[in-house]
Amino acid sequence: MTMIDLLVIGDANPDVIIGPVAGPLEFGQREQLASSGVLTLGGSGAIMACGAARLGLTVAFVGRVGADESGRFVRDSLEAHGVDTSALITDRELATPLTVVITRDDDRSIVTAPGTLSATTTADVPRALLRSCRHVHAASYFLMPALAARLPALFAEVRSLGCTTSLDTNDDPAGRWQVPGMYSEVDFLLPNAAEAMHLAGADTVEAAAIALAGHGPTVVVKNGAAGALSYDGRNLLSTKGIPVRAVDSVGAGDSFDAGFVAATLAGSTAQQALELAAICGALSTRGIGGTTAQPTWSEAMATLHGMERIHD
Repeated sequence: MTMIDLLVIGDANPDVIIGPVAGPLEFGQREQLASSGVLTLGGSGAIMACGAARLGLTVAFVGRVGADESGRFVRDSLEAHGVDTSALITDRELATPLTVVITRDDDRSIVTAPGTLSATTTADVPRALLRSCRHVHAASYFLMPALAARLPALFAEVRSLGCTTSLDTNDDPAGRWQVPGMYSEVDFLLPNAAEAMHLAGADTVEAAAIALAGHGPTVVVKNGAAGALSYDGRNLLSTKGIPVRAVDSVGAGDSFDAGFVAATLAGSTAQQALELAAICGALSTRGIGGTTAQPTWSEAMATLHGMERIHD
């Protein structure tokens, strides 16, 4: 089998993004209006996979969709972005997940019907793919409990084959924030600031990164417009956000993940990888939805070099 750069295991679903709304959501059959609405590819794993493919990596995706129109939309969208979907399973029993995102100012509310996410397991991952990839990334850990239960063993297997691993847990709807056995098998943990503090039980982003890195992984924390930081147990690095006219922040963290993994696989230094990741996350906010404005490698690098010239 041909070697691939990145195998993504995670969620893929249509996103219905509506907003911004002017005030709090109202029930009681009240009609509220928003200035825009779009149907686009969503799911943390899917957006990350598309971002990595846009940056030039060869990417394969493992997950499940239903035997429905939404599932066909997801498969077609991934393939249109250059992602290999040969390991994307069509589940004949459960529906494709669906997410509705309602935006207001710089915040958003997210409601997901999980569908096939509950049935996704490590048994869905072809071992031939594991033996032929350089890096494995898992996303939306808390939305896929069957996968999460066996993910440490899968990551241990991956690392025994010489591959590196990364995890973006995303939010925990249950609010428990427990990831038993995971940290010791993760090379790069990629939470946002709120997630990092929840995972660590810490009051600041820096304290969270230091605490989480104490369990083994390099911790890379996304902090929105403020930039990002990383801690590998020895060096605390940071980068500022770049100015950009943001249209929609959906999927920015996943595009950040794609940039970080792509830069790391390209042999960049830890500081360069952090900076390039922040650039990829920021540039992705120029369009509505997670994948419409993801940068190419040359565009991201040009932005990085422009920042370096400003700082010289």
